[in-house]
Amino acid sequence: MDIGQKIRDLRIQKNLTQEELGERTDLTKGYISQLEHDQSSPSMETFFDILNVLGQTPAQFFTENKNQQLVYAVADQTEYEDEERGYQLRWLVPESNENEMEPVHITFKAGGEFKTFEPSPAETFIYVVSGRVTLQLGNETYLAKRGETIYFHATQQHRIVNAARGQSVILLVATASYL
Repeated sequence: MDIGQKIRDLRIQKNLTQEELGERTDLTKGYISQLEHDQSSPSMETFFDILNVLGQTPAQFFTENKNQQLVYAVADQTEYEDEERGYQLRWLVPESNENEMEPVHITFKAGGEFKTFEPSPAETFIYVVSGRVTLQLGNETYLAKRGETIYFHATQQHRIVNAARGQSVILLVATASYL
């Protein structure tokens, strides 16, 4: 394990500069740089202070996540069908609602529509795989057809409706707990 690289990776994940990490641990920016480049080794006390700022326990820091799943097969995906509203939703990544992004595949039947969402801080990206859909965002309506994308901040009430005579399919990726 490259301890310096792991400290650097965690610092970047926490969106801290070397200077900010140094200030929070009473260390200099130069010393943090030396640690990250394996040019120096911290005392146990200093190491624990750094881990505390980075939100890690020693056990978490030294646990290797070699079994992290990066590829998800169709068998890993979960489907939900809403017959009344005319759509089928497929979560592409298990437990994605615990992540910062939640990708889903939605198939609309003719006349199908997704539920109405209240305003939120989420950002949403939609790629129209086939057909046509409209986004009703506040008092405005936006149309996108196959191959086009929609990107918006969900700061107003909104919903997605199939605008094609037949089936439409979209890939939707939202931040936060959108769905």
